[in-house]
Amino acid sequence: MWVALAFASAFLLGCYEVNKKISLNGNAVIPVLFLNTLISSLIFVPFILLSFYTNVLDGTMFYVPRVSFEAHVAVLIKAVIVLSSWISGYFALKHLPLTITGPIKATQPVLTLVGAMVIFGERLNLYQWIGVLLSVASFYMLSSSGRKEGINFTHNKWIFFTVISILTGAMSGLYDKHLMGSMDVMTVQVWFNVYQCLIMLPILLLLWYPQRKKSTPFVWHWNIVFISVFLIIADWIYFYALSFPDSMISIVSMIRRSNVLVTFIAGALFFHEKNLKSKAVDLFLVLLGMIFLYLGTR
Repeated sequence: MWVALAFASAFLLGCYEVNKKISLNGNAVIPVLFLNTLISSLIFVPFILLSFYTNVLDGTMFYVPRVSFEAHVAVLIKAVIVLSSWISGYFALKHLPLTITGPIKATQPVLTLVGAMVIFGERLNLYQWIGVLLSVASFYMLSSSGRKEGINFTHNKWIFFTVISILTGAMSGLYDKHLMGSMDVMTVQVWFNVYQCLIMLPILLLLWYPQRKKSTPFVWHWNIVFISVFLIIADWIYFYALSFPDSMISIVSMIRRSNVLVTFIAGALFFHEKNLKSKAVDLFLVLLGMIFLYLGTR
């Protein structure tokens, strides 16, 4: 069950990445990210009110329970980690082709795998190891495709931003597994979105707003709303998958990165990105790796 949920989350995550790319094209990063967190928080406000002041949601999967101060601190830490990943990732996505950033992000679960083995004692079988190795190989092939577009993986600062996003994203995945061992899905998802919005507000007002006329102007796109909607659903399914006692964060994270299929198709159809044939080989390796990971969980 948790494997199927991971694949569903991957598809929705791909839709999220496409709408994020559309929203960021020629647009200011900070206000787009702030609006993403604001819209997500507003979507959850009715669930908080209905849970705290009525019994309408009692006993349902959408009930938001009251939790301790320590629990709120734990979720706040997650919000800081995720925002670090998002800010660096948003800037990278704005300046790099989607067919480059998508497959690079697909290697993030390799770091999550190492952490899962060290921290949670997760162990992979033969099929799962084959899937991991194929994903690692795809990254090296992708670097060759990037050089054809003038993107030097060792000297391009936006590649560095992508790497920062991957490292903090891997930290977030491991922390998610820890949180879901003691908290329910709605507690984590609702409050980490609210805390992200509260953190982004001073960043918007103090860092971006005073310098807004010297940087890329902000333009409203309705895709900004779709960013929040797709991400909320994808994350809810993801957290639910991790709530299963036998779920493995190393496998769930790897499967989630099969969203590269959606981003690759969008990069070809909507953004007319280059060197698609060579990148298609990388994509094939990623998908082949996903197949082996699936077989390894059977």
